[in-house]
Amino acid sequence: MKHNIKTTNIFLTPSITDYVDKRLSHLDKFISPEEKETVMCYVEIGKTTNHHKTGDIFRAELNLHIGGEALRAELEKDDLYAAIDGVGDEMAREIKSHKTKKTGLVKRSGAKLKAFVKSFTGGSEE
Repeated sequence: MKHNIKTTNIFLTPSITDYVDKRLSHLDKFISPEEKETVMCYVEIGKTTNHHKTGDIFRAELNLHIGGEALRAELEKDDLYAAIDGVGDEMAREIKSHKTKKTGLVKRSGAKLKAFVKSFTGGSEE
């Protein structure tokens, strides 16, 4: 999976890049081997604003393009690494949900086709 990292109001350090790479590699198991070369992931991390009085609020956002469809996950936390962890888990749920919807559509279509064929054969399954 190819990815592009963008930062807002923070500097991109090698440790942050390595951590994002590690969390994105977790998502590879949900993507089929045929799609891995075409999947593009856009990652945006950073501080939401510079004017908070009591600590920083970090935001992580993932935009994943799989098979012509876009999946998106976004999360804000007090810790940058916690935000990256949380958004990775949320994206995993999004991918699973997307695959379930796709499978459900195929099964429903098959059931409708079966009912249509049954109506012409008189209801027997011989």
